[in-house]
Amino acid sequence: MADQILLLAIPGFLLLLGLEYAVVRAGNQAEDRLGFQRVDTRTSLAMGTGSLVVNGLWRFAEIAILGVAAGLTPLDLGHGWTAWAIALLGVDFFYYWDHRAGHEIRLLWASHVIHHSSQRYNLSTALRQTWTGEYTVLFFLPVALLGVPVEIVLASWSVNLLYQFWIHTEVIDKLWAPVEWLLNTPSHHRVHHGVQQQYLDRNYGGILIVWDRLFGTFEPEGERVRYGLTKNLETSNPLRVATHEYVALWQDLRTATSWRDRLGHTLRGPGWSPALRTAEPTGVPVSA
Repeated sequence: MADQILLLAIPGFLLLLGLEYAVVRAGNQAEDRLGFQRVDTRTSLAMGTGSLVVNGLWRFAEIAILGVAAGLTPLDLGHGWTAWAIALLGVDFFYYWDHRAGHEIRLLWASHVIHHSSQRYNLSTALRQTWTGEYTVLFFLPVALLGVPVEIVLASWSVNLLYQFWIHTEVIDKLWAPVEWLLNTPSHHRVHHGVQQQYLDRNYGGILIVWDRLFGTFEPEGERVRYGLTKNLETSNPLRVATHEYVALWQDLRTATSWRDRLGHTLRGPGWSPALRTAEPTGVPVSA
């Protein structure tokens, strides 16, 4: 079911992408909006296609890992509305922590950075996904341990990702205040993709933005957002986009002079260096 949800959504993704492109071309947006760039969009689509292939191959392992967790718990919520409610809420809660870890731990950032590598912000950016995000399933083990069937965990995960597609746009401005308070919206997620200091490491939520409000990572959209990385890539080659931060991490590990520094490069934030042992994670790497 989980794979079917995303596969069935592909025609809708392409239709909405075409509609957004038409709106942008028609000029129904502010003059300072970036819109589309052919090479950038092509790279995003290539990354999305590669992610689908990798995730399809990895799905069997995810089912096995969640199945082990389900087999360890005496709880069984069945397939009713209670299981679905707990799954949707639980997956969204743990997605927040998965997403936050992807910004605050460099080894995980090396995977997640792909999604932030575009200097454009449109629906094609939503499809710019990692090819190495297999660790994410580990964050959803607690949901399976609560007695939620594996297929419902996976389906809820797909629903969470499906929701996040539409928020990658500049065409939609801020929404009704109660919606902005509760849900992740295009305005909130534009902040998440911003490179300005006040926007770094903010707005990690998937469907609900309340997790950011609760855990101190919420930032409203104010200054016009600039997208990308603090040092942007000079390539559109999908293979290099997918691997560039792993290469940078490996170079740092090779030149490190102690295991303490190697652990720091791997497990601390992307901006960490031995000279800045107390530096806080920046969420965006100094080098890309």
